Amino acid sequence: MASEAIERWRFTLLGAVLLLLLLGAVIVSSGVGPAHISPGAVCAVLTGRSRAEDIRAIVLGLRLPRALAAAVVGAGLSAAGVLFQGLFRNPLADPFVLGSSGGAALGGAAAILLLPSLTFAGFGATALCAFLGSNVAIAIVYALASLDRRASVTGMLLAGFVVGTMLNAITSGLVLWQEASGGMGARILGAWLHGEISAPAWTELEIVGALTAVGLAAACILSGRLNTFALGDDYAQQLGLNLERTRIGIVVTASLLTAVAVCLSGIVGFVGLLIPHVVRLALGPDHTRLLPVSALGGALFLVVADTFARSIHPPYELPVGMLTAILGGPAFLLVLRRHRREVYL
Repeated sequence: MASEAIERWRFTLLGAVLLLLLLGAVIVSSGVGPAHISPGAVCAVLTGRSRAEDIRAIVLGLRLPRALAAAVVGAGLSAAGVLFQGLFRNPLADPFVLGSSGGAALGGAAAILLLPSLTFAGFGATALCAFLGSNVAIAIVYALASLDRRASVTGMLLAGFVVGTMLNAITSGLVLWQEASGGMGARILGAWLHGEISAPAWTELEIVGALTAVGLAAACILSGRLNTFALGDDYAQQLGLNLERTRIGIVVTASLLTAVAVCLSGIVGFVGLLIPHVVRLALGPDHTRLLPVSALGGALFLVVADTFARSIHPPYELPVGMLTAILGGPAFLLVLRRHRREVYL
């Protein structure tokens, strides 16, 4: 009982600290840019006390939507990482393990090169086609891995690797073709493939935020079943868990979170891999606690990373996905080295 109370207290404290840090990061991020705005001025805009129209336009029209978009993407990718790591019982699984990045990349490439002017409900063609491509790729992977209407974990991993590799190769071919023809689409596509968060319209942000909230709610419901999954398939079945239905629910939920994140940011790596791994070391393998804290941690990490990405060398911006790889790669290797004997249940 004492141990459980300590774990509950640690979970509550860490969640509260991350939430406060996230709010602070969004406020600070909303003031960072060529025209610096103090956190106090940002708070004045958010509370309606500021009458300066130029500051309001910058904060509400550009920087706040971008900071919130980074938070949504980070939370979605981290939650998807927790789901896939729990499904495959492997802490090295990430949100793109089933080939969704390859599908998103091909869809985004097709949109940038072939449908640059298409828009729907405030979304550009790149976001829409990346969303569809990500989901189509995962549907193909699941169909290929299914045998007698049941998909094995090993089959999904192998099919995801093959499908993702093939789709990435097709995307590379499109980029080379565009470069050879002298088009400008290759540069735009290159930035998008490295992860790039821009300031979305509020309508776009509301739709993506609502879809992410639905995905996070479903992920929290599934988190208890991930704990049962960790005990092994045979024991989970003895406890009455429908393995195939649960696998489908996890794949659909994680895929939704990943595809929605890709809409706003392109391909951002390491967030869904690193953040759940670090949080697991702090809280243990209980997914009911791991998932919400990972979502908060991922949101905070990406807001901070995006703020640095656009302030390192203004007015030029580093793609945030490139920065997360530069920072996340060594950090993840350090965590692995220090905790190489850590046991994951």
